[in-house]
Amino acid sequence: MVDALGVAVIGFGWMGRVHTQAYARLPHHYPRLPLRPLLVTVAEEVPGRAEEAAERFGFASATRDWREVAADPRVRAVSVTAPNFLHREIGVAMAEAGKHLWIEKPVGLTAGDARAVAGAVARAGVQGTVGFNYRNAPAVEAARELIVSGGIGSVTHARIRLFSDYAAHPDSALTWRYERERGGNGVLGDLASHGADLARFLLGDIASLTADTAVFVPERARPAGATAGHALASGGAPGPVENEDYVSCLLRFVSGARGVLEACRVSVGEQNTYGFEVHGTRGAVFWDFRRMSELGVSRGTTYQDQPVSTVYVGPGDGEFAAFQPGAGNAMGYDDLKVIEAHRFVRSIAEGTPYGATLADAVHSATVLDAMTRSARLGSWVDVDGG
Repeated sequence: MVDALGVAVIGFGWMGRVHTQAYARLPHHYPRLPLRPLLVTVAEEVPGRAEEAAERFGFASATRDWREVAADPRVRAVSVTAPNFLHREIGVAMAEAGKHLWIEKPVGLTAGDARAVAGAVARAGVQGTVGFNYRNAPAVEAARELIVSGGIGSVTHARIRLFSDYAAHPDSALTWRYERERGGNGVLGDLASHGADLARFLLGDIASLTADTAVFVPERARPAGATAGHALASGGAPGPVENEDYVSCLLRFVSGARGVLEACRVSVGEQNTYGFEVHGTRGAVFWDFRRMSELGVSRGTTYQDQPVSTVYVGPGDGEFAAFQPGAGNAMGYDDLKVIEAHRFVRSIAEGTPYGATLADAVHSATVLDAMTRSARLGSWVDVDGG
């Protein structure tokens, strides 16, 4: 017996579409899931966009006011894919209305915002999932198992990188992403939030850090109308970029390991160059998002000149079997969001959290706040705020 789960999507840019498609694909990849998402309503304030989404993807209704979603008895679960500055208000409101919450990172602009949403979810007794999708890659989960099991010895140091060119063009429109009040700390919330989550997922808690930030494109053109994604706005009135294009950070983990985390949104020649290298006393493991189902693995007792092997993850790793029958078959970005959707719906069905939760969002946001504080002070800071 499969029960219907009424879902809504708030905010229908690219990520809203990704969430919607993930819900639609769940029965194909997870046919035994006891809940089947039913697309009830979509909310988007840009005129005409919600109606277009409803017609294209099959939502039963559309609205420009997200508050109508909170009051809709048909809706049991909500995806929040609206801009960052709306996460806290919408997330708290949905939780207080008794809606289960799948919310995109960074869950607001500060750790305080993330804590507010996490607290509302806990008080309401609903499930909360956060969009840290890169940890869902089967290769990343396999790397974590290798690290935790001692397969590369004790971790000594790691490097996590997230380089992109989405904001490299000087004519990129001056949207909310570049404003401190609405876009928060720029590339920290956008990309480094994933890096902070991956660091903790793989290596445990971060004790302290020191960070440096920079703005490399200090001025952009204001858009003449509504924008989507990273549109260009050549010829518009110029305005200042108020938040960070780049961050580099040295990390000290509670375990004693050291790390480097670097993120940039204006890296010409880099397209989604995301990945990590983790080194231990007897080996190392390497992952590149663009070769998502591969790991570079070095382990043994040779130490000097020890070779690195390419390992293709397969049906025994993470959720790979739900998508492909054998190792070497490729998975894609959208598949990671299907995994995320599955864990969200499974959490609702079983009343037990699976995957990244609001607690993980709070940890990531705390690291980001520490980066901002360190860059301002020019010194090492404790991640817990001390």
